[in-house]
Amino acid sequence: MKKNIYIVGVGLIGGSFALELKDIFKDSNIIGIDTSTQNLNIAKQKNIIDSHAEINDIVNAFIIIIAVPVKAIIKILPKIMEFILPETVVIDFGSTKLNICKNLQTHRQRSNFLAAHPIAGNEFSGPDSAVKGLFTNKTMIICEKNKTNEKFVDLAINIFKDLKMNISFMDPESHDKHIAYVSHLSHISSFMLGKTVIDEEKNEKNIFDMAGSGFESTVRLAKSSPKMWTDIFEDNKLNVTEALDDYIYNLKNIRELINDNKFDELETKLKKINYIKNILNGINL
Repeated sequence: MKKNIYIVGVGLIGGSFALELKDIFKDSNIIGIDTSTQNLNIAKQKNIIDSHAEINDIVNAFIIIIAVPVKAIIKILPKIMEFILPETVVIDFGSTKLNICKNLQTHRQRSNFLAAHPIAGNEFSGPDSAVKGLFTNKTMIICEKNKTNEKFVDLAINIFKDLKMNISFMDPESHDKHIAYVSHLSHISSFMLGKTVIDEEKNEKNIFDMAGSGFESTVRLAKSSPKMWTDIFEDNKLNVTEALDDYIYNLKNIRELINDNKFDELETKLKKINYIKNILNGINL
């Protein structure tokens, strides 16, 4: 009998993961669930999923992957948990973890749930962007693994390792704090740089003609989904505002050095910051 694997959210992350699961579990039914009929049709046409269903149609599930925005996860996760069997594992790929974990902490089937966050993706979205290899050499963060049945943790880790992912374990609070700095702040910076340039350069041709690869790479994230990122910023509000405070402090400091003609001090500071390249050399981008 074929295993039923449900993918809730057949966009970039969910669709790409579905493609990988097709290879790992060849004798399986990959079933898509999405609020967008268009996304489901595209996913079916691209052979990302075998069929589609509604949440209420979940039956005999082996694995359920939830790859939708955080707000939606918090809303639908308890409902999905009501349709699972003792042998079903539910894995969420939400970009924040604390509120998702809190939402399920007293659920009678909490041990069937694994909180995870793949540090993978790009500025694109939707099933048209789904691609095999998206997760290769990327990190999968797992939270509260001690609250998940060991056999489900082992199953998930084996899948992630098959995708050549690195595994990291964190508590939800630490995850949300650190991700605000290394991910959420990057997206805010990208959006705001784009806004600053658009506000100043009313002539779009000037932006196109003068923007080099540095500008393009820095604002690349501003092409990401505004709805998804608004939800993330709302869910991780306290950590995001703390990260912003630190960032604004540093921006003001750089401005003061430039304004006060303290360029030797500025160069010294930039040289210290330049150490970041040694850290990034260890990351597969």
